[in-house]
Amino acid sequence: MAVDTRERAIFACDPRESRGRQHPEPPSVSRSAFRRDCDRIIHATAFRRLQHKTQVFVAHEGDHYRTRLTHTLEVAQIARSLARALGLDEDLAETLALAHDLGHPPFGHAGERALDECLNAHGGFDHNAQTLRVVSVLERRYPAFDGLNLTWETLEGLVKHNGPLTDHAGTPIGRYADCGLPHAIRLHAENQDLQLWSFASAEAQVAAIADDIAYDAHDIDDGLRAALFDVEDIATVPLAGEILRGIRKRHPHLDQGRLVHELVRGLIGRLIEDVIAEAGARLNALAPKSSDDVRLSGQAVIKFSAAMADTDAAIKGFLYPRMYRHPRITRIMGDAQAVVRDLFARYCAAPREMPAEWHADLDPADEGARARRIADFIAGMTDRYALAEHMRLFSSTPDLR
Repeated sequence: MAVDTRERAIFACDPRESRGRQHPEPPSVSRSAFRRDCDRIIHATAFRRLQHKTQVFVAHEGDHYRTRLTHTLEVAQIARSLARALGLDEDLAETLALAHDLGHPPFGHAGERALDECLNAHGGFDHNAQTLRVVSVLERRYPAFDGLNLTWETLEGLVKHNGPLTDHAGTPIGRYADCGLPHAIRLHAENQDLQLWSFASAEAQVAAIADDIAYDAHDIDDGLRAALFDVEDIATVPLAGEILRGIRKRHPHLDQGRLVHELVRGLIGRLIEDVIAEAGARLNALAPKSSDDVRLSGQAVIKFSAAMADTDAAIKGFLYPRMYRHPRITRIMGDAQAVVRDLFARYCAAPREMPAEWHADLDPADEGARARRIADFIAGMTDRYALAEHMRLFSSTPDLR
């Protein structure tokens, strides 16, 4: 059941009670602390670059496929809707949604895999950790500090939106149990305690599940547009097939373009409604009195119901072989990984091939620092800039189509 949004829920993050910024700044006279964070993300260079970074299809493949930027905007819309319905802080939810992919390198997850391999001896590469690095170090817009100087609540949400990273003793858990915490997160933790052992705020959890909802619905749309599968294949998918049959019953002569748009709209609506109902029930049972009660509850509070979680898994199970592992996509992404690996190897051998500001102060004896600097440079590239650099440095560059 949706919370009355005329008042802020008692468990929402309150910008007036923020734990502050690493570098103290006078408050804005016109904006809350979280609205200020959101505006800083929108004006960041890394945010603009998302327009030319891969979501699933390389950005130059077609004007109508989603890029990392359009995906981000769709996640932000869903996150705002959920936050409004649950009485959470919409500005914080939007901030986290807009910033969640800033650390993605060119060519999406293919680029991430390649950089992770290249940095294997130096702590690996993780796009969530790189997002933290972007907003706390790499964006350089202010005279008094590096990064965007975002609030504690935004930074903890970016790092922990998928759950705790360590136990209370500081031992990495979950996906980091075997490989340890990414270098960027460990480095940041030396200067600021983001309570890596706790869950994040409800607003951060909203941003995380909004990402899932956007993936489910919009990757179906892009997969159909690319003819990787057809509408009849969708008829076999839980929930999506049910929605499709309902549309055809109500509109038996609808053209495919409108049919697909109605399918996507209906799927997003059903997923959002389920999250609102399930989160409302969990929050009513938990009865948190503050945002810290949410963090310390020991469980996620913004989730799909058990039945919808199964549906979500089924949708992803449908998309995985037909889209993310489609032979056309895997061929292109394999070539994209080779581009990233080539660039990394070339810059390692000849750092002066990078712009002066990226190599001028490198210590030739510090191999780890050099590797991470090169990874920062490559991760900030757009798809087209990475390809242009490859063409400049190598005699042959793959055509990613």
